Amino acid sequence: MKIISWNVNGIRAIEKKGELDVLLAVQDPDVLLLQETKANRDQLSEHLTENPDYAQFYHSAEKKGYSGVSTWVKRSLAEGAEFSTGMPGFDDTEGRIGRIDLGDTTIFGVYFPNGGKSEAAWDDKLVFYEKFLGYVNDLRDAGQTVIWAGDVNCAHEEIDLARPKDNMKSIGFLPEERAWVSKVIENGWVDIYRHNNPETVMYSWWHMRSGARARNVGWRIDYFFVDEATMGKVTDMTYLNDQMGSDHCPVVLEIT
Repeated sequence: MKIISWNVNGIRAIEKKGELDVLLAVQDPDVLLLQETKANRDQLSEHLTENPDYAQFYHSAEKKGYSGVSTWVKRSLAEGAEFSTGMPGFDDTEGRIGRIDLGDTTIFGVYFPNGGKSEAAWDDKLVFYEKFLGYVNDLRDAGQTVIWAGDVNCAHEEIDLARPKDNMKSIGFLPEERAWVSKVIENGWVDIYRHNNPETVMYSWWHMRSGARARNVGWRIDYFFVDEATMGKVTDMTYLNDQMGSDHCPVVLEIT
């Protein structure tokens, strides 16, 4: 199974640019997890809602043009698939969590909060982090195989951003956020790319207004996680740095 996660920074924009079709044609994913779709289903083209190759599920924010996630599943796999949103004890009005259950495998595409708008937004980000970790821990403990991915909005270690010293006090690299990612790993979840590539510099997001991508001044804030028991099924994981269309690049997981 090939699973791709991508923060598209507006699904209508990326469709208009033709870059979504480029990704689908070249990569042919079995499951596609999109974040920051920024649209309600009734605003989308037939290509984005009634695709002949994919069953498509959307979870949009109540606020127009904000946040939102989508999950696409190859129609050959979609029979019996169950799509759900949110998590226990959390009112997901911002369209942040999409969950697809394929038998005993659960796949999440998540757009984690940024937390930089206000002190309340920062507090909400930390609450979201903790609730989500508890949620996936509970599913794993109940016997599900859980794969989760998305824009985590945090660079974990200094290797995960180009200018760590300049960003020690920046949202996305604050001690509390980084400590949570460490806690995720301590709870038995594997940051697949870093586990397989402990010393490789790789980024997944670049500031759009500063020419940062051309200079590769970026952050690795998009991830795939599986638990330790599932790592043996992972055959490859990579970042598609050459795929244009968004300020993020897609992340690809191949797993048996």
